[in-house]
Amino acid sequence: MKQASLMNSFFIRVKHFVPNITFGHPVVESLRKQLGQDPFFDMHMMVSRPEQWVKPMAVAGANQYTFHLEATENPGALIKDIRENGMKVGLAIKPGTTVEYLAPWANQIDMALVMTVEPGFGGQKFMEDMMPKVHWLRTQFPSLDIEVDGGVGPDTIHKCAEAGANMIVSGSAIMRSEDPRSVISLLRSVCSEAAQKRCLDR
Repeated sequence: MKQASLMNSFFIRVKHFVPNITFGHPVVESLRKQLGQDPFFDMHMMVSRPEQWVKPMAVAGANQYTFHLEATENPGALIKDIRENGMKVGLAIKPGTTVEYLAPWANQIDMALVMTVEPGFGGQKFMEDMMPKVHWLRTQFPSLDIEVDGGVGPDTIHKCAEAGANMIVSGSAIMRSEDPRSVISLLRSVCSEAAQKRCLDR
């Protein structure tokens, strides 16, 4: 199972699907020019019309385009378009969306994102009741990358990793820490240990 590097990956939120807006493809292009080709840019597109940003993000240098299942009427066509533009495909669901709604697309995507807060604002409380979704996906699709986003930090990472998450988004817990590197190291080690245990248990 592939492990994402928390030091060399950038998770970038683009927000129109939710009330507040961060930034778009011009910033991605600038980051790519400054940082080179090594960092992996995962674009979390919280936008109401994700189809319109596929090509601009690909041209800007994005590696993975993650869209919300709730935001499109034709996931299959969008998945195809993302692939044709040379990016990996991530598919996200909000807390109120059942994991079974994502299941028909799981074999066509590279990563499933289970939101562990309501999307839109940082610093929210982690929703532990989303962990059964992660566990179900890991059981049904063992090789799928599964990401969690929202309220993830040292106090909640063990629950995420044990449920089956192997890609972690952590904002506030890292940025507000006095020692961000140690937090990143902890998140990475917990996920790696959980993945190794799953492999041994098979």
